[in-house]
Amino acid sequence: METIEIVGTNKSPFVKFDAEVGLIEIKGRSAIENTIEFYKPLVEWISLYRSSPKASTEIKIYLEYFNTATSKCLTDLFKEIDALFKDGYQVNFNWYYEDEDILESGQDYQSFLKVPFNMVELEIAD
Repeated sequence: METIEIVGTNKSPFVKFDAEVGLIEIKGRSAIENTIEFYKPLVEWISLYRSSPKASTEIKIYLEYFNTATSKCLTDLFKEIDALFKDGYQVNFNWYYEDEDILESGQDYQSFLKVPFNMVELEIAD
């Protein structure tokens, strides 16, 4: 499988999906106008990855902001990750947050998924 690596901008997140090492990482801001166009290939990648995953997969999600449209796309993405976990593979899911809103968003996702989340609080840089 090809690695997906997308450079982040002020409206779109940095993305790195690497099947060789079992890494799925999204970091930054997601205020994209056409979220489906951005996230659909990522959901498809995870679906394909599920057919031959690493024994352990590391998920790193650190979004300092994301819009409502992104929230729906993340749900689709996380359902694929959840399916990987339900298939019996180890998934280390890290949800990084700096503020209460992002923490609550992570808790909302965690409430309907089976994969356990590690909530990781980050220090806000002054």
